[in-house]
Amino acid sequence: MALFEPFPNYIWNLSVAIAMESGAQVGEVMDIIAAAKDAAGSSADNGTQAFMQAWMAKANNLINLAGEDEAAGRHFSAGWKLERAALYLLNGERMQAQGTAGRMETYHRALECFNRATVLGGLNCERVEIQLEHGTMPALFTRATGAGPKPTVVYCNGLDSNKELLYWSKLPHALAQRGISTLCVDQPGTGEALRLQNLPATPHSENWASKAVDWLETQADVDAKRIGMTGISLGGHYAPRAVAYEPRFASGACWGANHNWAEVQQKRLRREGENPVPHYWAHVMWVFGATDMDDFHVKTKDMDLNGHMDRIKVPFLVTHGANDRQIGVEYAHQAYEQLTSSPRRELKIFTDREGGVEHVGADNMSFGRDYIADWFAETLGGKTAP
Repeated sequence: MALFEPFPNYIWNLSVAIAMESGAQVGEVMDIIAAAKDAAGSSADNGTQAFMQAWMAKANNLINLAGEDEAAGRHFSAGWKLERAALYLLNGERMQAQGTAGRMETYHRALECFNRATVLGGLNCERVEIQLEHGTMPALFTRATGAGPKPTVVYCNGLDSNKELLYWSKLPHALAQRGISTLCVDQPGTGEALRLQNLPATPHSENWASKAVDWLETQADVDAKRIGMTGISLGGHYAPRAVAYEPRFASGACWGANHNWAEVQQKRLRREGENPVPHYWAHVMWVFGATDMDDFHVKTKDMDLNGHMDRIKVPFLVTHGANDRQIGVEYAHQAYEQLTSSPRRELKIFTDREGGVEHVGADNMSFGRDYIADWFAETLGGKTAP
Protein backbone atom coordinates (compact mmCIF):
# COMPACT_ATOMS: atom_id res chain seq x y z
CA MET A 1 0.00 0.00 0.00
CA ALA A 2 1.42 3.38 -0.97
CA LEU A 3 0.41 7.01 -0.97
CA PHE A 4 -0.71 8.38 -4.34
CA GLU A 5 2.10 10.82 -5.19
CA PRO A 6 1.44 12.90 -8.33
CA PHE A 7 3.37 15.96 -7.06
CA PRO A 8 7.08 16.35 -6.21
CA ASN A 9 6.40 17.02 -2.51
CA TYR A 10 4.78 15.12 0.34
CA ILE A 11 2.48 17.89 1.57
CA TRP A 12 0.63 18.36 -1.72
CA ASN A 13 0.37 14.59 -2.15
CA LEU A 14 -1.02 14.25 1.37
CA SER A 15 -3.65 16.86 0.53
CA VAL A 16 -4.70 14.94 -2.57
CA ALA A 17 -4.84 11.68 -0.59
CA ILE A 18 -7.01 13.27 2.09
CA ALA A 19 -9.43 14.51 -0.58
CA MET A 20 -9.62 11.10 -2.23
CA GLU A 21 -10.20 9.34 1.07
CA SER A 22 -12.90 11.93 1.87
CA GLY A 23 -15.07 11.25 -1.16
CA ALA A 24 -13.44 13.02 -4.10
CA GLN A 25 -14.09 11.61 -7.56
CA VAL A 26 -10.95 10.30 -9.24
CA GLY A 27 -11.62 11.97 -12.59
CA GLU A 28 -12.19 15.32 -10.93
CA VAL A 29 -9.00 14.99 -8.92
CA MET A 30 -7.02 14.15 -12.05
CA ASP A 31 -8.28 17.37 -13.66
CA ILE A 32 -7.22 19.33 -10.57
CA ILE A 33 -3.77 17.72 -10.54
CA ALA A 34 -3.27 18.58 -14.21
CA ALA A 35 -4.25 22.19 -13.56
CA ALA A 36 -1.95 22.55 -10.52
CA LYS A 37 1.05 20.48 -11.57
CA ASP A 38 3.07 23.30 -13.12
CA ALA A 39 2.78 25.28 -9.87
CA ALA A 40 4.18 22.53 -7.64
CA GLY A 41 7.66 24.01 -7.84
CA SER A 42 10.60 22.91 -5.78
CA SER A 43 8.94 23.24 -2.35
CA ALA A 44 5.54 22.68 -0.78
CA ASP A 45 5.20 26.40 -0.01
CA ASN A 46 5.57 27.54 -3.60
CA GLY A 47 2.48 27.84 -5.72
CA THR A 48 -0.14 27.17 -3.06
CA GLN A 49 -2.40 29.93 -4.38
CA ALA A 50 -2.41 28.24 -7.78
CA PHE A 51 -3.16 24.98 -5.95
CA MET A 52 -6.22 26.60 -4.34
CA GLN A 53 -7.35 28.04 -7.67
CA ALA A 54 -7.31 24.58 -9.24
CA TRP A 55 -9.55 23.15 -6.51
CA MET A 56 -11.80 26.22 -6.65
CA ALA A 57 -12.30 25.91 -10.39
CA LYS A 58 -13.57 22.36 -10.04
CA ALA A 59 -15.76 23.37 -7.10
CA ASN A 60 -17.28 26.24 -9.10
CA ASN A 61 -18.25 23.85 -11.86
CA LEU A 62 -19.88 21.49 -9.37
CA ILE A 63 -21.80 24.35 -7.75
CA ASN A 64 -23.21 25.33 -11.14
CA LEU A 65 -24.15 21.74 -11.94
CA ALA A 66 -25.77 21.37 -8.51
CA GLY A 67 -27.86 24.45 -9.23
CA GLU A 68 -29.17 22.79 -12.38
CA ASP A 69 -30.01 19.64 -10.42
CA GLU A 70 -31.80 21.60 -7.71
CA ALA A 71 -33.82 23.54 -10.25
CA ALA A 72 -34.95 20.21 -11.71
CA GLY A 73 -35.91 18.90 -8.27
CA ARG A 74 -33.02 16.43 -8.18
CA HIS A 75 -31.96 17.26 -4.65
CA PHE A 76 -29.95 14.13 -3.85
CA SER A 77 -27.79 14.68 -6.92
CA ALA A 78 -27.39 18.37 -6.09
CA GLY A 79 -26.44 17.54 -2.51
CA TRP A 80 -23.70 15.13 -3.54
CA LYS A 81 -22.19 17.66 -5.95
CA LEU A 82 -22.24 20.34 -3.25
CA GLU A 83 -20.54 18.00 -0.80
CA ARG A 84 -17.70 17.53 -3.25
CA ALA A 85 -17.58 21.25 -3.94
CA ALA A 86 -17.23 21.89 -0.21
CA LEU A 87 -14.49 19.26 0.04
CA TYR A 88 -12.53 20.77 -2.84
CA LEU A 89 -12.85 24.30 -1.44
CA LEU A 90 -11.73 23.20 2.01
CA ASN A 91 -8.84 21.24 0.54
CA GLY A 92 -7.58 24.29 -1.30
CA GLU A 93 -8.19 26.62 1.65
CA ARG A 94 -6.31 24.57 4.24
CA MET A 95 -3.11 24.77 2.17
CA GLN A 96 -2.95 28.58 2.17
CA ALA A 97 -0.82 30.86 4.31
CA GLN A 98 -2.78 32.76 6.92
CA GLY A 99 -3.92 36.09 5.45
CA THR A 100 -3.78 34.90 1.84
CA ALA A 101 -6.21 36.87 -0.33
CA GLY A 102 -9.38 34.91 -0.92
CA ARG A 103 -8.79 32.36 1.81
CA MET A 104 -11.63 33.40 4.11
CA GLU A 105 -14.03 33.85 1.20
CA THR A 106 -13.21 30.33 0.07
CA TYR A 107 -13.82 29.00 3.58
CA HIS A 108 -17.21 30.70 3.82
CA ARG A 109 -18.23 29.29 0.43
CA ALA A 110 -17.21 25.82 1.58
CA LEU A 111 -19.40 26.09 4.68
CA GLU A 112 -22.32 27.32 2.57
CA CYS A 113 -21.93 24.39 0.18
CA PHE A 114 -21.71 21.84 2.98
CA ASN A 115 -24.66 23.25 4.89
CA ARG A 116 -26.78 23.27 1.72
CA ALA A 117 -25.66 19.72 0.93
CA THR A 118 -26.87 18.48 4.33
CA VAL A 119 -30.34 19.84 3.53
CA LEU A 120 -30.62 18.75 -0.10
CA GLY A 121 -28.98 15.38 0.49
CA GLY A 122 -30.82 14.68 3.74
CA LEU A 123 -27.53 13.89 5.46
CA ASN A 124 -27.48 12.42 8.96
CA CYS A 125 -25.48 15.40 10.11
CA GLU A 126 -26.93 18.15 12.31
CA ARG A 127 -24.97 21.33 12.95
CA VAL A 128 -24.87 22.30 16.65
CA GLU A 129 -22.93 24.86 18.71
CA ILE A 130 -21.54 24.05 22.15
CA GLN A 131 -20.96 26.86 24.60
CA LEU A 132 -17.38 27.27 25.79
CA GLU A 133 -15.98 29.55 28.44
CA HIS A 134 -15.19 31.94 25.59
CA GLY A 135 -17.15 31.55 22.36
CA THR A 136 -18.64 28.35 21.02
CA MET A 137 -17.48 25.05 19.57
CA PRO A 138 -19.30 24.32 16.28
CA ALA A 139 -19.97 20.62 15.76
CA LEU A 140 -21.73 18.08 13.55
CA PHE A 141 -23.93 15.50 15.27
CA THR A 142 -24.53 12.17 13.51
CA ARG A 143 -27.16 10.06 15.25
CA ALA A 144 -27.39 6.29 15.41
CA THR A 145 -30.85 5.07 14.49
CA GLY A 146 -33.25 3.17 16.71
CA ALA A 147 -35.08 3.78 19.94
CA GLY A 148 -33.53 4.74 23.25
CA PRO A 149 -30.41 6.61 24.36
CA LYS A 150 -27.29 5.72 22.37
CA PRO A 151 -23.60 5.63 23.20
CA THR A 152 -21.81 8.58 21.62
CA VAL A 153 -18.22 9.39 20.62
CA VAL A 154 -16.71 12.88 20.67
CA TYR A 155 -14.41 13.09 17.62
CA CYS A 156 -11.90 15.95 17.38
CA ASN A 157 -9.63 17.47 14.75
CA GLY A 158 -5.88 17.41 14.41
CA LEU A 159 -3.73 20.43 13.59
CA ASP A 160 -5.25 21.39 10.25
CA SER A 161 -8.47 19.42 9.77
CA ASN A 162 -12.07 20.50 10.31
CA LYS A 163 -15.36 18.94 11.40
CA GLU A 164 -16.43 18.40 7.79
CA LEU A 165 -13.32 16.30 7.09
CA LEU A 166 -14.07 14.35 10.28
CA TYR A 167 -17.53 13.62 8.91
CA TRP A 168 -16.08 12.65 5.50
CA SER A 169 -13.62 10.27 7.15
CA LYS A 170 -16.73 8.07 7.42
CA LEU A 171 -16.01 7.18 11.04
CA PRO A 172 -19.41 8.70 12.03
CA HIS A 173 -21.05 6.48 9.39
CA ALA A 174 -19.23 3.39 10.68
CA LEU A 175 -20.16 4.19 14.26
CA ALA A 176 -23.81 4.83 13.36
CA GLN A 177 -23.93 1.41 11.71
CA ARG A 178 -22.76 -0.01 15.03
CA GLY A 179 -25.41 1.82 17.04
CA ILE A 180 -23.21 4.73 18.19
CA SER A 181 -23.72 8.45 17.59
CA THR A 182 -20.83 10.84 16.85
CA LEU A 183 -20.14 14.48 17.68
CA CYS A 184 -17.51 15.90 15.29
CA VAL A 185 -16.12 19.10 16.80
CA ASP A 186 -14.26 22.15 15.56
CA GLN A 187 -12.38 22.55 18.82
CA PRO A 188 -10.32 25.69 19.59
CA GLY A 189 -7.46 25.98 17.13
CA THR A 190 -9.36 24.33 14.26
CA GLY A 191 -12.09 24.92 11.72
CA GLU A 192 -14.67 27.55 12.54
CA ALA A 193 -13.45 28.04 16.10
CA LEU A 194 -10.11 29.33 14.78
CA ARG A 195 -11.15 30.99 11.53
CA LEU A 196 -14.36 32.70 12.61
CA GLN A 197 -13.85 33.17 16.35
CA ASN A 198 -10.05 33.34 16.64
CA LEU A 199 -10.06 30.74 19.44
CA PRO A 200 -6.51 29.30 19.72
CA ALA A 201 -5.58 25.72 20.49
CA THR A 202 -4.75 24.64 24.02
CA PRO A 203 -2.77 21.58 25.15
CA HIS A 204 -5.36 21.17 27.92
CA SER A 205 -8.05 19.58 25.79
CA GLU A 206 -10.13 18.55 28.78
CA ASN A 207 -11.26 22.19 28.99
CA TRP A 208 -13.32 22.01 25.79
CA ALA A 209 -13.91 18.23 25.78
CA SER A 210 -15.70 18.55 29.13
CA LYS A 211 -18.04 21.11 27.54
CA ALA A 212 -18.87 18.58 24.84
CA VAL A 213 -19.79 16.05 27.52
CA ASP A 214 -21.90 18.68 29.29
CA TRP A 215 -23.85 19.23 26.07
CA LEU A 216 -24.26 15.52 25.36
CA GLU A 217 -25.66 14.99 28.84
CA THR A 218 -28.56 17.29 27.91
CA GLN A 219 -29.54 15.20 24.87
CA ALA A 220 -32.36 12.72 25.43
CA ASP A 221 -31.03 10.33 22.79
CA VAL A 222 -27.54 10.09 24.37
CA ASP A 223 -26.60 7.59 27.07
CA ALA A 224 -24.44 9.78 29.30
CA LYS A 225 -22.78 6.73 30.89
CA ARG A 226 -21.45 5.59 27.51
CA ILE A 227 -19.53 8.53 26.01
CA GLY A 228 -16.20 7.94 24.29
CA MET A 229 -13.52 10.22 22.86
CA THR A 230 -11.28 9.98 19.84
CA GLY A 231 -9.17 12.29 17.72
CA ILE A 232 -7.22 12.14 14.49
CA SER A 233 -3.58 13.20 13.95
CA LEU A 234 -2.89 15.91 16.56
CA GLY A 235 -6.10 14.61 18.09
CA GLY A 236 -3.75 11.85 19.23
CA HIS A 237 -2.73 14.35 21.91
CA TYR A 238 -6.13 15.90 22.53
CA ALA A 239 -8.14 12.68 22.95
CA PRO A 240 -5.83 10.90 25.45
CA ARG A 241 -5.36 14.12 27.42
CA ALA A 242 -9.14 14.66 27.59
CA VAL A 243 -9.85 11.09 28.66
CA ALA A 244 -7.11 11.34 31.30
CA TYR A 245 -8.65 14.42 32.92
CA GLU A 246 -12.39 14.06 32.21
CA PRO A 247 -13.68 11.08 34.25
CA ARG A 248 -17.04 10.96 32.46
CA PHE A 249 -15.46 9.42 29.35
CA ALA A 250 -16.06 5.66 29.33
CA SER A 251 -13.62 4.73 26.54
CA GLY A 252 -11.04 6.35 24.29
CA ALA A 253 -8.97 5.90 21.15
CA CYS A 254 -6.55 7.86 19.01
CA TRP A 255 -6.28 7.69 15.23
CA GLY A 256 -2.56 8.26 15.10
CA ALA A 257 -0.53 8.66 18.28
CA ASN A 258 0.85 12.10 19.07
CA HIS A 259 2.42 11.34 22.41
CA ASN A 260 4.99 14.15 22.52
CA TRP A 261 4.19 16.80 19.92
CA ALA A 262 6.40 19.34 21.69
CA GLU A 263 9.38 17.08 21.00
CA VAL A 264 8.27 16.61 17.39
CA GLN A 265 8.54 20.39 16.91
CA GLN A 266 12.20 20.24 17.88
CA LYS A 267 12.66 17.51 15.26
CA ARG A 268 10.93 19.64 12.64
CA LEU A 269 13.28 22.50 13.40
CA ARG A 270 16.04 20.05 12.48
CA ARG A 271 14.06 19.12 9.32
CA GLU A 272 13.37 15.61 10.58
CA GLY A 273 10.09 14.18 9.30
CA GLU A 274 7.45 15.65 7.01
CA ASN A 275 5.17 18.63 7.68
CA PRO A 276 1.38 18.32 7.24
CA VAL A 277 0.77 21.74 5.63
CA PRO A 278 2.74 24.40 3.73
CA HIS A 279 3.90 27.56 5.53
CA TYR A 280 4.25 25.31 8.56
CA TRP A 281 5.67 27.61 11.24
CA ALA A 282 3.30 30.44 10.41
CA HIS A 283 0.45 27.94 10.53
CA VAL A 284 1.24 26.48 13.94
CA MET A 285 1.78 29.93 15.45
CA TRP A 286 -1.65 30.95 14.12
CA VAL A 287 -3.24 27.81 15.56
CA PHE A 288 -1.80 28.39 19.03
CA GLY A 289 -2.14 32.18 19.00
CA ALA A 290 1.61 32.70 19.29
CA THR A 291 3.33 35.96 18.45
CA ASP A 292 6.72 34.45 17.62
CA MET A 293 8.68 31.20 17.89
CA ASP A 294 9.60 31.71 21.52
CA ASP A 295 5.94 32.31 22.40
CA PHE A 296 4.95 29.26 20.35
CA HIS A 297 7.29 26.98 22.30
CA VAL A 298 5.96 28.37 25.59
CA LYS A 299 2.35 27.79 24.54
CA THR A 300 3.04 24.25 23.34
CA LYS A 301 5.37 23.00 26.08
CA ASP A 302 2.47 20.97 27.55
CA MET A 303 1.87 19.16 24.23
CA ASP A 304 3.50 16.16 25.88
CA LEU A 305 1.58 13.21 27.37
CA ASN A 306 4.45 11.84 29.45
CA GLY A 307 3.22 11.68 33.03
CA HIS A 308 -0.45 11.84 32.03
CA MET A 309 -1.38 8.53 30.38
CA ASP A 310 -1.47 6.65 33.69
CA ARG A 311 -4.49 8.77 34.66
CA ILE A 312 -6.58 6.95 32.03
CA LYS A 313 -8.69 4.39 33.90
CA VAL A 314 -10.97 3.29 31.06
CA PRO A 315 -10.37 1.17 27.94
CA PHE A 316 -8.07 2.92 25.48
CA LEU A 317 -6.88 2.11 21.95
CA VAL A 318 -3.75 3.51 20.27
CA THR A 319 -3.49 3.14 16.48
CA HIS A 320 -0.68 4.21 14.16
CA GLY A 321 0.64 3.66 10.66
CA ALA A 322 3.88 1.68 10.47
CA ASN A 323 5.31 4.08 7.86
CA ASP A 324 4.01 7.38 9.26
CA ARG A 325 6.32 10.05 7.84
CA GLN A 326 5.13 12.81 10.18
CA ILE A 327 4.92 11.22 13.63
CA GLY A 328 7.29 8.33 14.33
CA VAL A 329 5.78 5.00 15.31
CA GLU A 330 7.84 5.08 18.52
CA TYR A 331 5.32 7.56 19.92
CA ALA A 332 2.56 4.96 19.61
CA HIS A 333 4.61 2.51 21.64
CA GLN A 334 5.30 5.16 24.28
CA ALA A 335 1.59 5.98 24.59
CA TYR A 336 0.61 2.32 24.90
CA GLU A 337 3.31 1.49 27.42
CA GLN A 338 2.18 4.33 29.68
CA LEU A 339 -1.47 3.19 29.80
CA THR A 340 -0.70 1.42 33.06
CA SER A 341 -4.07 2.13 34.75
CA SER A 342 -6.31 1.24 31.80
CA PRO A 343 -8.31 -1.97 32.39
CA ARG A 344 -8.17 -2.71 28.66
CA ARG A 345 -5.44 -1.20 26.52
CA GLU A 346 -4.60 -2.04 22.94
CA LEU A 347 -1.97 -1.02 20.39
CA LYS A 348 -2.72 -1.47 16.70
CA ILE A 349 0.03 -0.75 14.17
CA PHE A 350 -1.21 -0.87 10.57
CA THR A 351 1.27 -2.57 8.25
CA ASP A 352 1.59 -3.37 4.55
CA ARG A 353 -0.49 -6.48 5.17
CA GLU A 354 -3.65 -4.38 5.29
CA GLY A 355 -2.76 -0.76 4.50
CA GLY A 356 -3.23 2.48 6.33
CA VAL A 357 0.52 2.68 6.88
CA GLU A 358 0.85 6.43 6.26
CA HIS A 359 -0.07 9.21 8.67
CA VAL A 360 -3.63 8.49 9.94
CA GLY A 361 -4.00 6.01 7.09
CA ALA A 362 -3.95 8.63 4.35
CA ASP A 363 -3.14 5.83 1.91
CA ASN A 364 -6.26 3.91 3.02
CA MET A 365 -8.41 5.16 5.89
CA SER A 366 -10.83 2.23 5.83
CA PHE A 367 -8.74 0.05 8.15
CA GLY A 368 -8.33 2.66 10.87
CA ARG A 369 -11.98 3.64 10.56
CA ASP A 370 -13.27 0.10 10.95
CA TYR A 371 -10.87 -0.80 13.75
CA ILE A 372 -11.76 2.24 15.82
CA ALA A 373 -15.48 1.80 15.18
CA ASP A 374 -15.31 -1.83 16.31
CA TRP A 375 -13.32 -0.79 19.39
CA PHE A 376 -16.02 1.61 20.49
CA ALA A 377 -18.74 -0.93 19.70
CA GLU A 378 -17.01 -3.39 22.02
CA THR A 379 -16.23 -0.92 24.81
CA LEU A 380 -19.36 1.28 24.74
CA GLY A 381 -21.96 -1.39 24.12
CA GLY A 382 -22.58 -1.06 20.39
CA LYS A 383 -22.71 -3.91 17.88
CA THR A 384 -20.17 -5.37 15.47
CA ALA A 385 -22.62 -7.38 13.36
CA PRO A 386 -26.23 -6.94 12.15
